[in-house]
Amino acid sequence: MRKILQTLILCVVLVIPFSLNARAAATVSINSLIENAKAMDGKEISVQGEAIGEMLERGDYCWVNINDGTSAIGIWMKTADARSITRYGDYKNQGDTVRITGTFRRACAEHGGEADIHSASFQIVRRGYPVVRPVSTGRVTAALLLVVLAGCLTAFYLKISRRPAEIR
Repeated sequence: MRKILQTLILCVVLVIPFSLNARAAATVSINSLIENAKAMDGKEISVQGEAIGEMLERGDYCWVNINDGTSAIGIWMKTADARSITRYGDYKNQGDTVRITGTFRRACAEHGGEADIHSASFQIVRRGYPVVRPVSTGRVTAALLLVVLAGCLTAFYLKISRRPAEIR
């Protein structure tokens, strides 16, 4: 009986902290953070999204912006961690998908009162890749037609502007 009680206590001691930690770092959308900023302020959360723009270095720390499809937010993280991001999203690239766990601050006094997340852990979920955007033949045709039309209008204008004033 005593051995069963000891095993039960050991299980409770080991399981409860992990379940509390998992609950504290619940994955949320960035839009949900913004809409519930007051309630989420100071809480440990996890967000997942595409790294966009570029890394903005500030010594040992840096800013990385992530976009989860609902909105974007700045992440304050270690520069060494951010250097493992190989591709940032822009017109020509799909950025690395990252998962950040950290403390959400709705009005961070350290960073000018902006909403941000101070990263405690960082993980790359999926690597980014180049995006090829083919030009449609319809757009090429439309562009050529507009160039021809502009040429015709220019020629017409030059012809009219060279006439003597009494004929105009």
